[in-house]
Amino acid sequence: MAVYRLFWDEFSSWYLEMVKPAYQQPIDAATYKATIEFFDALLRMLHPFMPFITEELWQHIAERRDGESIMYAPMPEAGTVDSAIASSIETAKEVITGVRAVRAQKNIAPKEALELRIIGDIDAVAKPVVAKLANLSAIEANADKDAAAASFMVGTTEFNIPLTIDVAAEIARLEKEIAYLEGFKASVEKKLSNERFVNGAPEAVVNNERNKLADATSKIAALQTTLAAIR
Repeated sequence: MAVYRLFWDEFSSWYLEMVKPAYQQPIDAATYKATIEFFDALLRMLHPFMPFITEELWQHIAERRDGESIMYAPMPEAGTVDSAIASSIETAKEVITGVRAVRAQKNIAPKEALELRIIGDIDAVAKPVVAKLANLSAIEANADKDAAAASFMVGTTEFNIPLTIDVAAEIARLEKEIAYLEGFKASVEKKLSNERFVNGAPEAVVNNERNKLADATSKIAALQTTLAAIR
């Protein structure tokens, strides 16, 4: 049950965002048909676990004959999965999440269009999805890195969002974050310098602390680079 519920929550929510037409614009017939077929298949898979609500929804998403019931509808058959497209959409989701995180951090309204610069590139399938769901006015690939821009990573690819910022406030924020990370780094270094801990703790625990140290060191270096550029 948990697996089906996760499938419904995760994939249906992203799918709805992708197919949702622009404000006050109608949905095209092909997209509407594909969406109905998609949810019809989801409801049939969920039916054994959620019989009543799936029956009710299934009856309302399309015209049904008298006596027709989801109970007798066949389960969807597995087809060929395009792993390249699936991977592209996963990348798009991570980029969208990164842009939304920047909006939340900088208190930027969702309706305000932003520009996204990629220090590298993403494939053509992902770009229109990112542009729509992240509300972007432009996507520039193979762009030069702007140390003063808001940035985030997806895998090994860096993304920049140019912003008009309050320089003094941004410097204060960066200094505060660096100070926190330096304190965190010092605590990890202290733990790793304790021979009793290193020799007595499970190897996985020690390695986890070493990973924390490397991650904090990397983040401090990146923040210091950004701070130097702003100053």
